[in-house]
Amino acid sequence: MLAAALPLAFLALFFVWPVLSLIATGFIDEGALDLSGIPEVFGADRTWRVIGQTFAQAGLATVLSLALGVPAAYALYRLDFPGKTMLLGFLTVPFVLPSVVVGVAFSALLGPGGPLGGWGLDQSFAAVVLALTFPNVGVVARTVGAFWARLDDSSEQAARVLGASRARAWCTVTLPALGPAIASAAALVFLFCSTSFGIVLILGGTAFANVETEIYRLTVQFLDLRGAAVLSIAQFAIVALALIVSTQLRRAGERAVVLREERGRGVRPRRADAPVLAVFGATVLLVHVLPLVALVTRSLRDRDGAWTVANYAALADPPDDLPIDGTVVEAIVASLRIAIVAALIAIVLGMLLALVLSRRPRALMLRRGIDAFDALVMLPLGVSAVTLGFGLLLTMHRPLGIGLDLRTSTALIPVAQALVALPLVVRTLLPVLRGIAPELRDAASSLGAGPLAMLRTIDLPLLGRSAGLALGFACAASLGEFGATSFLVRPGEQTLPVAVAALIGHQAPGSYGAGLAGAVVLGAVTAGIMLLAERWRTDGNREF
Repeated sequence: MLAAALPLAFLALFFVWPVLSLIATGFIDEGALDLSGIPEVFGADRTWRVIGQTFAQAGLATVLSLALGVPAAYALYRLDFPGKTMLLGFLTVPFVLPSVVVGVAFSALLGPGGPLGGWGLDQSFAAVVLALTFPNVGVVARTVGAFWARLDDSSEQAARVLGASRARAWCTVTLPALGPAIASAAALVFLFCSTSFGIVLILGGTAFANVETEIYRLTVQFLDLRGAAVLSIAQFAIVALALIVSTQLRRAGERAVVLREERGRGVRPRRADAPVLAVFGATVLLVHVLPLVALVTRSLRDRDGAWTVANYAALADPPDDLPIDGTVVEAIVASLRIAIVAALIAIVLGMLLALVLSRRPRALMLRRGIDAFDALVMLPLGVSAVTLGFGLLLTMHRPLGIGLDLRTSTALIPVAQALVALPLVVRTLLPVLRGIAPELRDAASSLGAGPLAMLRTIDLPLLGRSAGLALGFACAASLGEFGATSFLVRPGEQTLPVAVAALIGHQAPGSYGAGLAGAVVLGAVTAGIMLLAERWRTDGNREF
């Protein structure tokens, strides 16, 4: 019971209460319920334009991510070639890169002075879609690839023996078998894209806003809590629909085919694999490497195009006209300190949640209760970070009668970041615990082992390496969190993503260059954390 009670209390206090309070504030006028904002907001042309843009951006980015991610899944999980492990780790990095870094990288690539600046894509709908695709190709590759690696290909081989071409056998046999995994990945990618904040804020502005950035605009610029509350409910409906579809498709995938043990190294590439490898190579170079190279290159140039390290020097000794409190080095230290605290909170709560969610009760009501609990845990990943951050400001002045105003300190920042990282931790640990054979626990129980003994001797040893990967995910996600943190930072305690966003959007000379340099540093630290965690997990797998 304690394993469920502690995370549930944390979610209720720091997530459910703040979000519901902000929404309620928008619908209560002078102590009475006022629903007039609903027809008012949905009667505005801009509201439907923003909702339409949200679906269009997320939908097109999902299609593009699938088109590029499925070939990547085949190359990384079905073939064997030198450097495959490194490429798999590299494709994980974009997913955990802060959205501010991704937005700045594509701005450096497509904006004035960038390598593709003459294409006219800066601040465009296409720029937003491309940037949303950047982190999600890896999501598709990992989700589909992990399923594909365990897929029995005997049916495809039988089709080839009967005379079907390789393409026809794949389209008629393998693709339908992969359908549930592809659909599940599509639902997750759509969820991530439809709730993106930093990327759309930097690259789309007000012209190509989505629901998330529109909530931010209504809240910060106009203090229109009623309009923000209505849009928050609309976004919640989109998120809930995506989560329901993702859950149903994941279950369908588990029932659709018979899986076997994951194949080992894969097969050597053949001539017929050349088109797939060409698409995969082009994806890595054009979608992932090119924006990052543009970001690093432009961070080393001044406004006249000359090579310089002045942008990085400004991080340690910023000019007085830059819009940051203190130095960026101090922001890095503060970000790391807060991210470590947030990661520790997320890993402790995530392990408790994974232990609860991994159980397979026989009673139907208990199984439904666990499913509902699972959905609650995933909600922070999709609910507006802006809503969460502003809701925490509204409710944490004296929570539960405690005589302490949490809004005056940075204590709420690691709490908000832990909420964002928590679903990632649970999703990393849960497959490991669900993969433990029930007979193992039954045998331990028959020998007199109690729940704590089984936890100590069975669950925790098997979680070891995955817990390290989950900690890396949590730390990287916390370090790059921007939406909620932008509401909660205090003067003199800016986190690095907030400082980078302030520098990029300011007109002072040298501010944009310093923002580019800050984005490089933030991306390098985040990527380093994630690659170390991935390397630790991989090395651990070799040991066993």
